[in-house]
Amino acid sequence: MKKILFATSALVAVAAAGSAQASEKIQLEVGGYMEQWAGVADQDVGESKNAFQSDAEVHFSGKTTLDNGIEVGAKIELEAETSSDQIDEQYLFVNGGFGQVKLGKDDSAADSLGITAPSVGPVGVNDGDLTNWVDAYLVDTVPSSGDQKRVTYFTPNLGGFQAGVSYADDSGSNNNDTATGGDNILSAGVSYQGDFDGIAIGISAVGENQGEGNWYGVGATVGFGNFVVGSSWGHIEDDYAQGENSRTGDDTDAFDVGVSYAMDAAKVSLGYGYAEYGNRDIDPSSTVTNRAGTGEISTVDLGLAYTLGAGVTWKSSVFWFDDDSNNVAIADNDGYGAVTGLVLNF
Repeated sequence: MKKILFATSALVAVAAAGSAQASEKIQLEVGGYMEQWAGVADQDVGESKNAFQSDAEVHFSGKTTLDNGIEVGAKIELEAETSSDQIDEQYLFVNGGFGQVKLGKDDSAADSLGITAPSVGPVGVNDGDLTNWVDAYLVDTVPSSGDQKRVTYFTPNLGGFQAGVSYADDSGSNNNDTATGGDNILSAGVSYQGDFDGIAIGISAVGENQGEGNWYGVGATVGFGNFVVGSSWGHIEDDYAQGENSRTGDDTDAFDVGVSYAMDAAKVSLGYGYAEYGNRDIDPSSTVTNRAGTGEISTVDLGLAYTLGAGVTWKSSVFWFDDDSNNVAIADNDGYGAVTGLVLNF
């Protein structure tokens, strides 16, 4: 695998070679987003977790095109509110006729290519913000390893088809530390995006290996007129991302299905998510032992997004969930809530 990394580094270096000094110096641009939410929730177990939520990032990006036609650039995402890692993502990229190579801290190829059901609200049913408001298992059909220091390669888009693969050599290494001993992470995926007489089709197949196990999944969407209908399914093996002396659990299966409708500046969506889980950590604060909880959860989200102006969107969600655990350490929980707020993109 180290030979692959050396070869990739050489590819990037050769691609960037040429009359580099004749190109313009990279000028950084500033962008990002801010989200501010207010919500209420009711659940059987305890009180709702928060009345207000926020998320904001400032993005610095820049690129230049060399005289040989190769594009080289970088992106840095600064967290505006965090208790740990101040930098969310940071990576450089090289684009050309060969495709794209990315090197740095970024999402995996599977995460980038995975397709899920349409959703426009702030909560959602699939890898959304449900757990920001209530105590529940989070449905996720594309459970990527998240931001890791990795190398990623995407093929050129050929007739709507694109494939990607990424490799991280140490999942224990973060942005500002030198931790070692983590699992190698190999991620891959393929997707297709096409339009046939006004019918837009999207299909993906993605997966990832970490530790002794894998996760994999498929997704698809169909768009016609103002409607988009979609669904996705994901399977997590019980030993995915599990090292020695870790919790023992069962496999997890999850799926979502949803539909969205767009009319002028407004979009609405209705989604349903379900998971039969075997990997819920019921003792996350323990440094001695982690036990896995099993159970099942269903959740529904009705979302609204309305564009108020350039870069300003009002979003709302009304959600419901029912989480039934098989472990006595986690009480069964169900409830509902509503969230509304503004998203600013700049």
